[in-house]
Amino acid sequence: MAEYDSYILCTSPRSGSTLLCSLLASSGVAGKPESYFHKPSVTAWLRALNLTVPAPLSEQESLQKIVDAAITAGTNGTGVFGLRMQGHSFAFFISKMAVLHPQQRGDTQLLTAAFGRICFVHLTRLDKVEQAVSLVMAGQTGLWHRGADGRELERLSAPQAPVYNRDRIDAAFKEVSGYDLQWQAWFAEQKIDPLRITYESLSANPARELGRILACLGVDTAAAGVARPGVSKLADATSREWIARYRKASGDNPP
Repeated sequence: MAEYDSYILCTSPRSGSTLLCSLLASSGVAGKPESYFHKPSVTAWLRALNLTVPAPLSEQESLQKIVDAAITAGTNGTGVFGLRMQGHSFAFFISKMAVLHPQQRGDTQLLTAAFGRICFVHLTRLDKVEQAVSLVMAGQTGLWHRGADGRELERLSAPQAPVYNRDRIDAAFKEVSGYDLQWQAWFAEQKIDPLRITYESLSANPARELGRILACLGVDTAAAGVARPGVSKLADATSREWIARYRKASGDNPP
């Protein structure tokens, strides 16, 4: 029996979270983690979960339907619910959990009331320059994820050639660095010691890092040996050239 009812991947864009989510889902024992509360919008949550809520329902009742649907999708029949949470929508998410469970006080209590016993996982990317370049390139090209077989999995805009822009990389560097600081501050405030995973370690040995999470959850770690990543890296010669160019210009003083 699993030691936790759920886990939350606390992360930021271009940190390897899609790779990790695909591994967890393919393990068959750790639910189907997705960003079920990705946008700071209840309407967006309803749309993402293909839900319609009758007008007479209160906000609290509507939120309960959303959480129930997310748990069903994110558990996927395994008994463990998986959730990916990005920093940009976390404050809004917590505010709505407070509406759902007004009798609870404190973020951890709110999350426990909604999702039971939670294992918190902090996924971060140590090389913030690489992360920033990846974020800018995805935004420019429109391609966010490619499958292990090479096909496009997620494209948010029409194909467009990327153009190097140091100001945009500066802004992306500050953004992703800020998310890391935000999560670290929240963990300290809530007295949470999360399981820490880096993009670098995940890329180097996916099975090992997946096994660490499965062990933390108390489920069959042998599943880590059969899980297969559903995405491939997007880094190419252009991104490597941008990284080198940015490092040369910035030296030891990125923004």
